[in-house]
This record gives sequence, C-alpha cells and structure tokens, in this order.
Amino acid sequence: MSEINAAAPAGDVYDWYTRGMRLLTSGDAAAAAALLEHAARAEPASCSVREALARALFDSGRYADARAAFAANVDDSPADDYAHFGLGLSHVRMGELDEAVEHLAIAVALRPDNNHYGTALRSARAARTRG
Repeated sequence: MSEINAAAPAGDVYDWYTRGMRLLTSGDAAAAAALLEHAARAEPASCSVREALARALFDSGRYADARAAFAANVDDSPADDYAHFGLGLSHVRMGELDEAVEHLAIAVALRPDNNHYGTALRSARAARTRG
C-alpha cells in the first residue's frame, strides 16, 4: 500500500476519478488513464472506476488493456451493456472479430434501442465476412 501512496498523485480516489473524467471528457485520454490507473489500484472492485479507466485506455489506443478492463466489468456484471459494447469494440480494434461480434450482439440484446450498438455490430459482422 505504501508503494501506491508514494507514487500517487495528490488527492484521494474520488479526486483521481473526477480529474480523470474531466481529462477524458476534454480529450486527454492518456493523462486520464494515468490518473484512473491509480484509482483502479486503490479501488479494484469499483465498476465505475474500471469503466472510466477502460474508456481512457481505449481512447488512448491501449486496446489490450481496455479489453482487460471491460472484461473485468463483464465478469462482475454480465448484464452491463456498456461493458459488452466496450469489450466488443476493443476486440474489433485487435482484429478479434468473432469475439467482437459475440459481445456486440449481447450489448444489442441488452439495449436494442441503442443505435451505436447496432451500428457497431453490423460493422463487425461485415468486417468478419470480408476477412
């Protein structure tokens, strides 16, 4: 625990989370990921922290790390449509189209009204057919 505190930025987990979300919203995904990684180490069971971290990792191009973070949320909450969506998109970026289609289809099944989910699923299925 002292290792985390020695290298940690100023503030507490909530500060890191809120600052990380502001950075993510403003487009600085890499800086957001750095802060949110501290928050995730301090609160590993927090789905909201892991989701924010997964988004920041994805937006900063760290797709394998994003995949792991989204997968942790799917494991903890199998009915989390956004976690399936993010996991599916991470698989797409890594060229893992069968896995992508599986998770995107689950996201669509959980939230059929979300047009982004349906568009991503159709795109992944088309890419899989072309591949």
